[in-house]
Amino acid sequence: MAPLIQKKPPTSAVHEEAEERSVSEAAALSPKLIYEVIRREGRDELNRTNRSLIWSGISAGMLISLSVLGEAIFRTYLPDAGWRFLLENLGYSLGFIAVIMGRMQLFTENTITTVLPLMQERSLNILCRLMRLWAVVLGANVIGAFAAAALFIYTPAIPAEVLPAIISLSEHATGMPAAEGFWRAIPAGVIVALIVWMLPEADEAAFFLILTFTWLIAAGDFTHIVAGSVEMAALILHGGLGLGQAIFGFFLPVLVGNIIGGTLIFTLVAWGQVRDDVEDS
Repeated sequence: MAPLIQKKPPTSAVHEEAEERSVSEAAALSPKLIYEVIRREGRDELNRTNRSLIWSGISAGMLISLSVLGEAIFRTYLPDAGWRFLLENLGYSLGFIAVIMGRMQLFTENTITTVLPLMQERSLNILCRLMRLWAVVLGANVIGAFAAAALFIYTPAIPAEVLPAIISLSEHATGMPAAEGFWRAIPAGVIVALIVWMLPEADEAAFFLILTFTWLIAAGDFTHIVAGSVEMAALILHGGLGLGQAIFGFFLPVLVGNIIGGTLIFTLVAWGQVRDDVEDS
């Protein structure tokens, strides 16, 4: 009996198959699928225990201090030139790169990640779990920020010549009027939510994505509640900022602005573009 010989598909069929596969891969992360990736991640976050959220949040609050430290180092050692401002703000990205790529709990990420499950399943149970997560993560972030600031202020862990730059950055971040801090926090909330939205499709470009858009937060002089908490804590511990002014002049206005930017603006817009697809499926 003659052996069976498998015929190779025609060249045109091979090309068509490869082309179809390429198109499928390119279209794999449609807005609906990006939404689903983030929603499932948010659902998993809502199911995490308080203990794991606390430790992850404290780690994020401590490591976000690299943003303040990096920017201060650039400001200290770069020459006083007109281009220094744009270059020194690259240091601001360091903490965000460490926290986001390290998969730690950063409050402003959760203004989109954990809200999407609520958009699809509007229930009191989801809302209560969301509020629990926000409270735990924000509190843990602030604890971590104060721990990092205490290291900067009370120990010789950083070079003495860098400390004045940290204080100067902190005075600028917390010194603007409350209304201005609020409005500048809205773009920062939008930008962080945008980073979260783009990350599922970023792959190898994730590093440069975070670097570019967090640099924009610093270069645009926008306010971010967690990185700003490091600056707020440093100034409080250094004796240059009262607790009342810190809470009502900086913390609460920036917090509300970040939530509005990340949740009420970006998340609702993101939900709006996939709502019909999700509810019809």
